[in-house]
Amino acid sequence: MKKNVLITGTSTGLGLESAVLFAKNGYKVYASMRNLKKADTLKEKTENENLDITILQLDVTNLQSINTALKTIIEKDGKIDVLVNNAGAGFAKTTEQATEQEIKWVTDVNYHGVVFCTQAVLPYMRKQKSGQIISVTSIGGLVGQPFNELYCGAKFAVEGFMEGLATYVSDAFNIKITCVEPGGIKTEFMNSAISKTAVDGALATGEYLPIFQSYMAGIQKRASQGEAQTYQTGAEVAEILLDISKVENPPLRIRTSQWAEQFCSLKTQADPDGTKLVQQIKGSFL
Repeated sequence: MKKNVLITGTSTGLGLESAVLFAKNGYKVYASMRNLKKADTLKEKTENENLDITILQLDVTNLQSINTALKTIIEKDGKIDVLVNNAGAGFAKTTEQATEQEIKWVTDVNYHGVVFCTQAVLPYMRKQKSGQIISVTSIGGLVGQPFNELYCGAKFAVEGFMEGLATYVSDAFNIKITCVEPGGIKTEFMNSAISKTAVDGALATGEYLPIFQSYMAGIQKRASQGEAQTYQTGAEVAEILLDISKVENPPLRIRTSQWAEQFCSLKTQADPDGTKLVQQIKGSFL
């Protein structure tokens, strides 16, 4: 029987690339997205290449939506083998200038959505004594960055959540946990993040303005250096997600490029993949 995988946020970018790649490599893919009106590209690829992909509506911030999608998968297959928490959104604005609604939104999409989707699959993985949860976080989940503190805070939370979960569900229930940490992905995610920053940049006035201008100049410079520097393609990162799904004992965390590795080195050099820390925590508490 084929392994199945639920991937969130598959309308564009990394999610779309991952859905296609997993299907081409023998997985039965449940590709979910908040807005099914954005499914045309994936539908076209599915039909043209005769891929085993089922497109589902799933809003990671809506519990009913998550549970409905899981019910569909369980009714069809009776199991869930892999969850890829990919859905997320970039956000760059000072804490002072962010609205209450924006703060709640960036946290809901990037953190609560991961928790809710993970919560939904855990009972099935626990009962079947197998499963894998792969969460696309970011180097922003390890290293705080200017104007990204709210986004980074949500990604730090995902890293802590996954780290804590890994300390006991892996041994007890054979549920493997991995955080995949890209440095930057040249997809709609990056474009929307930069666009939102630029549009809302008018708010970065007064004493914040020179810092903001320097920040934007840095983004533009790195983007112009090409994919070999900061930004990878969605397809490149999708390959890493697929590789992780095939590893018998996957690491807790993995960066997706040499640039990302170097950027996080002060945080990760003692324990690059998180394995030593998880073992230490198990030894201390269990």
